[in-house]
Amino acid sequence: MTSVSIAERLGQDDFLARSLHRDYVLVRGAVAEPHALVSFGTLNALISMHRLEPPRLRLSAEAEIVPQHRYAVPVITRRHTVWQRIHPDELHQQLAKGASLVLDAVDELHEPITDLAQHLEGWLRTRVQVNAYASWTASEGFGTHWDDHDVIVVQIDGSKRWRLFGPTRTTPLYKDTAEPDPPPDQPLADVVLHPGDVLYLPRGWWHAVSADQGTPSLHLTCGLTPHTGADLVGWLSEDLRARARVRTDLPLHATPTERAAYLTELRTLILEALDDTTLLDRFATARDAEDPGRPRPSLPHLTQVPAHAGLQVRLTTGRARLTNACDDDGQKVTRFSAIGQEIDFSPAAAPLLHQLLGGGWHPLARLAQPAGISLADAAAVVTELVIMQAASVRDGDR
Repeated sequence: MTSVSIAERLGQDDFLARSLHRDYVLVRGAVAEPHALVSFGTLNALISMHRLEPPRLRLSAEAEIVPQHRYAVPVITRRHTVWQRIHPDELHQQLAKGASLVLDAVDELHEPITDLAQHLEGWLRTRVQVNAYASWTASEGFGTHWDDHDVIVVQIDGSKRWRLFGPTRTTPLYKDTAEPDPPPDQPLADVVLHPGDVLYLPRGWWHAVSADQGTPSLHLTCGLTPHTGADLVGWLSEDLRARARVRTDLPLHATPTERAAYLTELRTLILEALDDTTLLDRFATARDAEDPGRPRPSLPHLTQVPAHAGLQVRLTTGRARLTNACDDDGQKVTRFSAIGQEIDFSPAAAPLLHQLLGGGWHPLARLAQPAGISLADAAAVVTELVIMQAASVRDGDR
């Protein structure tokens, strides 16, 4: 699978230990068939078949957004609503003059990119949004800039030049206390990406990108949502609300002695929490469980998943988790956590659930067989997952 090969080519665990959040990584030919993810033909279809308003679909030239009226025309419906229809010729003119085209969250529009995003989410344990970028000229649509999240870039078609200048502020934030200093005059690296190449760039690295190789360029940028110390502190404050002392009103009108005693108690609670060696794992697990995934209906099946061998099933999130646990009666269960919910299943369902965690579509019969359960029991498990919005099904002939 393409997305799995990206993780493998980046280095899997070695990448996590040595490069993630630290340094850029360039892997040539990491994706053998980049057009299996997306193509210019796919882009044409998405633009023509969806009503994509800015900023979802936008053009950028010289670091400025191109006004929509320069490449779209308003359409008034019979119900007196207005939407903007792309005017292909005017769109072509803007792109020929140097604008870059951006389609945000294409992982919500095109299933192969959904698979890519969900596999990266399962590997990196963070939310991933995939944007598509297309350029035709040497003009830099966004200028020299930095992103407030790490990115994994997959070159799909043509070539694109990336000049990397490195960071001038350690891990800057979208809402920060200061702006990074300007980048140096000369880049640390000057690379040209070709189809199938993959580039990883940490948050805060200044970069300039242009299609100056004489070919149209199409690439995907997988943005990785950061998890910072500020996020941990915010989550910990929520977790500590289970303690009565944390819920207590602040002693703003108390004596100095009472104030000092309160702060000492609060400090003790916080330090105890920080001394917990499982704290980061608990934080990551909580974030995994809260991820909303990419909800998908299961029409025509409304209340019950039928026990049809060819019915296909997939998870709607790449961050679902399975754990061994015990229920209130002390019985062993397999706990499935996703979309802010938990369901306890019989351990017999574990092989079925493990298959689904691998991503993609799975026929119901193939899910039931390794688990050694009937189609009816497999359908019952999947029904529970569909109800919690963690899975979707479709008929096998679709």
